Amino acid sequence: MTTPTLTLLTLNPHHKTVRADLTSAVGLHKTLMRLVPDNLGPTPRAEAGLLFRLETGPAPRLLIQTRHQPDPTRLPRNYATHQMRSLTPMLNALSTGLTVRYRITAAPAASLTAHATPHPTTGKVRGKPTPLTGDDAITWWQRRATAAGLHTLTIDATPVPRRFPRTNRQGPGPNAVLTQFDGLARITDPTQLATALTTGIGRAKSYGAGLLSLTPA
Repeated sequence: MTTPTLTLLTLNPHHKTVRADLTSAVGLHKTLMRLVPDNLGPTPRAEAGLLFRLETGPAPRLLIQTRHQPDPTRLPRNYATHQMRSLTPMLNALSTGLTVRYRITAAPAASLTAHATPHPTTGKVRGKPTPLTGDDAITWWQRRATAAGLHTLTIDATPVPRRFPRTNRQGPGPNAVLTQFDGLARITDPTQLATALTTGIGRAKSYGAGLLSLTPA
């Protein structure tokens, strides 16, 4: 039986692994995957339902969502303190017409085919994912929110400074351009919204994008 769980990790900024993880998207992803069981198949992050968002402040914090209750004892010793709560009451409370406050850090992108090369065998053209910013990012979020069962009432879009060095120009994760969206929305489809909450929205989920948070308005 699944137990969707939200975990808040308050990181120890003096811990050497924390310092390393905050400069490495891949390193942070690997550390957080220690929270979930091993041997989850070819797509372990998706199978575990692991989503996270890094929130900075006096002490850096990680908001983490998993399909099952995670095991913080598998993290390095003194890596962080933690708080946990079940997401089930919130998921059960979703109802059409309810107004909520939302937050999501996402990686808005569009597949552009203008300069794409056809596949040598199939001839199909696969667009190159291109980051979206400004009004294009807001339009992207409006579409995704609608598909996720939300009607956005207000949108505050804030570019997220690049947290990790650009090490691989072809990789989708560390090179993703992130935008944080905050605002008010009205629920239009609780079933679609529950799916979006548990599976995440958009690209780069392994690197801190896609976790949608809701609170009562």
